[in-house]
Amino acid sequence: MDPTELIYVPNPSWAPLLVAAAIALLFAGAFLGWFLWLVGAFLLLIAARSWWTLANDEISRMRRSQATDTAVIPAEPILRSGRS
Repeated sequence: MDPTELIYVPNPSWAPLLVAAAIALLFAGAFLGWFLWLVGAFLLLIAARSWWTLANDEISRMRRSQATDTAVIPAEPILRSGRS
């Protein structure tokens, strides 16, 4: 039996960690000096572009449609017979 719905898990990546580090450097640079802010801004641009590219590559490899195999939800609630 073939699966009807597939779950895609993204590949491991350093990009989210680098984006978080870049944002931390931006905040630190706001208080400690312009050099840290500049490094954080540059790192944020590079890491965000990398993350975006990786995500686009993974999305483009996915199948466009999946056959769904789900049960139809009844329009009326199902009541138990006997005790209520």
